[in-house]
Amino acid sequence: MTSEENKARLERLKGIVASLPERPGCYQYLDETGTIIYVGKAKNLKRRVSSYFHREHDSRKTAILVSKIHDIKYIVVNTEEDALLLENNLIKQWTPRYNILLKDGKTYPSICVTNEYFPRIFQTRRINRKTGTYYGPYSHVPTLYALLDIIKQLFPIRRCQEHISEETIKNGKHKLCLEYHIKNCMGPCVGMQSHDEYMKFISQAKEILAGNTSLLEHQLLDEMQQLASDMRFEEAECVRKKYETLQNYRSKSEVVSSTIHNIDVFNIEDNDRVCYINYLHVAHGCITQAFTFEYAKKLDESPEELLLFGITEMRCRFNSNSREIVVPFHVEQFSPDITITIPQKGDKKKLLELSKLNVLQYKKDRLQQSDKLNPEQKQTRVLKELQSALNLERLPMHIECFDNSNISGTDPVAGCVVFRKAKPCKKDYRTYNIKTVEGPDDYASMQEVIRRRYTRMTEEGTPLPDLIITDGGIGQMTSVREVVEDELHLNIPIAGLAKDNRHRTHELLFGFPPSTIQMKTDSALFRLLTQIQDEVHRFAISFHRSKRSKRQVASELDSIPGIGAKTKDMLLGHFHSIARIKKASRDEIASIIGQAKTDKIFDYLKQ
Repeated sequence: MTSEENKARLERLKGIVASLPERPGCYQYLDETGTIIYVGKAKNLKRRVSSYFHREHDSRKTAILVSKIHDIKYIVVNTEEDALLLENNLIKQWTPRYNILLKDGKTYPSICVTNEYFPRIFQTRRINRKTGTYYGPYSHVPTLYALLDIIKQLFPIRRCQEHISEETIKNGKHKLCLEYHIKNCMGPCVGMQSHDEYMKFISQAKEILAGNTSLLEHQLLDEMQQLASDMRFEEAECVRKKYETLQNYRSKSEVVSSTIHNIDVFNIEDNDRVCYINYLHVAHGCITQAFTFEYAKKLDESPEELLLFGITEMRCRFNSNSREIVVPFHVEQFSPDITITIPQKGDKKKLLELSKLNVLQYKKDRLQQSDKLNPEQKQTRVLKELQSALNLERLPMHIECFDNSNISGTDPVAGCVVFRKAKPCKKDYRTYNIKTVEGPDDYASMQEVIRRRYTRMTEEGTPLPDLIITDGGIGQMTSVREVVEDELHLNIPIAGLAKDNRHRTHELLFGFPPSTIQMKTDSALFRLLTQIQDEVHRFAISFHRSKRSKRQVASELDSIPGIGAKTKDMLLGHFHSIARIKKASRDEIASIIGQAKTDKIFDYLKQ
């Protein structure tokens, strides 16, 4: 599209915006093919839509969306609540490219209580409101099975699919089946159970499905006491068994407080590309629904927008009519009939914390599954976390870490380890013998190594690291900064890893003056930094030990005239140490290196 065509497109769209009504409604953006690419809702259509075309957008995603809009349609409604519901339905219908989408295609089962003369109760995934009353859907299928099981234990409700009516009973068109003989049914099809008694069981079953077990418990307790007072002990015993069964079921449910009834609880955990939202429904002090779902983010939606969209989606999906919604922060008031609560303490605060616990666990599980399928994704996520923590301009894909090693200034060395994409790149590891520093001066040694490494990389045109990490605190960071920035004039971020008194990774330092970067010790980022620090320490120590060992072993043999490296290797390969060579006889040594060289060794040892 040329600049003239794009300018004409924007002018035409601004003309459409100018004629939009200042009322609640939903707007739809269409691309050049007429496909709906975005659906939104607004309190004021004109004001909301005009914001897309009359200012610059900080978000690149939003700018891309605007560049693809070729037409605008809208639907006017009476209230903002209607706009919210309409937006939800339109997104489900058209699945626009730039809308957040629920990453879940499941159909959850419900429990149906039919409208028949003698109703049945069963699970189903097909909803037809003409056939009966539906409870659910149930995201946690074991909960559904538990409800059906408790109803089966408490009430002898028929399980057959016979069409039973008053006429068919009078005409004797039904026969008793096995369910009657095993006492799962009382035979209403042949008139052995009255319609009123059967409907009483159905009414009580509906109370359980609605989550109102406490009311039914009181009814059963009163009925048991009344039967006992009337000396009808066998019937009272049957009611007592039902009462205890219901109590056992209720004790297994998540009980909060009997004063809390019919509320929805939502909590959210945001991520780069997705967000996770947990939904709890509480009725009569029990959690009757618990579901965590995931949204794929298409634009830079705020947590408030995401949570509001999730509230609408879940209330529609689970047919919630709760008049109170508990949330962790303020969301837009979309209906005057619904109370938005942000609890600070008490039972509702505990429910919010429980919801947060669920959403964090779900996020952890999803990330673990994703990491197994795509390990590089995990590494990138950890590096993004490090980038965010240090506020770096680019992702630290290339990290270098340095450490010194010496014993009282003797055999001073340094090691450099390189991590690429959060993984050690051993072919790029480097060791350095300290050449210009006398005595145990860690800061000067570090400066020599940094100067040598980055001077050479600059001269050779080798890509510089995205982040330098020193195995030390403020002093090491300062000495590195003096060389990198003041001498070499390089712009490389510098961090430091300090250890505690047990020589374990303790904190990450960054900035000048350095400040501590807060991290959770069980996080993937902390484990990565610990791995880097342990690796550079191991590498530097190993090189120092190797150098010291070679110096100690080779010192006496190297000083003997006429004894070269090959002769030395032959002797050490046979005797393994200088001490054993000294104890060996002339004949033993001569059998390995010959008489002439043996004489040179013994002459030297005599001196």
